[in-house]
Amino acid sequence: MKKSLVLLAGVVMFGLSCNKSTSNEDESFQDEEITATKRSCSSDDVLQQQLKEDPTLGTRMNAIEEFTRRIIESPDQNRLVNGVIEIPVVFNVLYKTTAQNVSQAQLQSQIDVLNEDFAATNADYNLTSTYNSVKSGNIAVRFVLDAVVRKQTNTTSWSTNNAMKKSAKGIAPTSPTTKLNIWVCNMGGGILGYAQFPGGSSATDGVVLDDNATGRTGTVAAPFNKGRTATHEVGHWMNLRHIWGDATCGTDQVGDTPTHNTANYGCPASGHKSTCSGTPVEMTMNYMDYTDDACMYMFSLGQETRMLAVFAAGGPRNSFAQ
Repeated sequence: MKKSLVLLAGVVMFGLSCNKSTSNEDESFQDEEITATKRSCSSDDVLQQQLKEDPTLGTRMNAIEEFTRRIIESPDQNRLVNGVIEIPVVFNVLYKTTAQNVSQAQLQSQIDVLNEDFAATNADYNLTSTYNSVKSGNIAVRFVLDAVVRKQTNTTSWSTNNAMKKSAKGIAPTSPTTKLNIWVCNMGGGILGYAQFPGGSSATDGVVLDDNATGRTGTVAAPFNKGRTATHEVGHWMNLRHIWGDATCGTDQVGDTPTHNTANYGCPASGHKSTCSGTPVEMTMNYMDYTDDACMYMFSLGQETRMLAVFAAGGPRNSFAQ
């Protein structure tokens, strides 16, 4: 189960697509509503586009990986001065129809899910699995609803080209170095969401969620109706990779997660095994897999350490810990 932490000699290795279909050229998709039946996240696709557009991004991300490695190897450096990091969240709601203008209650339900999942107080946390011994505990991060910005648009659906983050047709981020911006809009192509990894431009920093996968009330649609899309995407925003490493038997740079063949969908049977070296039981209940909301319920201790490293002194998101 133990995997070595390999420094990313080339960040371009992250490039496998994790969405069904996207276009970085078109601002919107032709299809107005697609109900997703399989989880799809485009964080790595967006990363690949950003690496093409900014040749210096790979260097910055490699430096973040080296910093993360040092923190993991010397955990005393990762002590939080104030104990808990409180992250203000700004929701940027873009809507064409009344239904897409999600309610305050739905947005608050998303905040509630994030706080439960990161504090390990989610109702399904105590489900038994092979990986009980490496479940993260109460991760010292809390989310607070800071503001909601709403804008009616003529855009039918949005792609992954970050147009929703620009004031021309979308909403520019609010104080992105101290507030987590989450855009809620109708994503095209069956995409549930995506996030920007640490190291990218502050002008596009944050998370994007499909309006039908935001929170656990209102317009949400099964099987993505328990708010876990945001938990997954915020994991990316805190520097977590997909658990299969976006490659066959790849690495997620975390030492206590097993090597997965690839993404898992739906609700795999208990004890589902990888065919990678050692044939470990896969951690299908991990938030960074692609299983349904009802079948994911944990981060690992190693993932917790990796996430908290971004807030340490000198880390890429240290401004949130001030």
